[in-house]
Amino acid sequence: MRVTTERDRCVGSGQCALLSPEVFDQDDEGLVVVLVEEPAEAQREEVLRAADLCPARTIRVHD
Repeated sequence: MRVTTERDRCVGSGQCALLSPEVFDQDDEGLVVVLVEEPAEAQREEVLRAADLCPARTIRVHD
């Protein structure tokens, strides 16, 4: 699994960082930062949930 984002579409809600703090964070402007581009399989559910709940739909999960 590989995670990418479209930072230019991020609205800074922070849902990703709350749901999967080992994979996502926010920069000083509140925009998404991917900390781990290839998360462990054990993190799959939380990453998928973060992608699903992202209000701007900026998170992409690639298998």
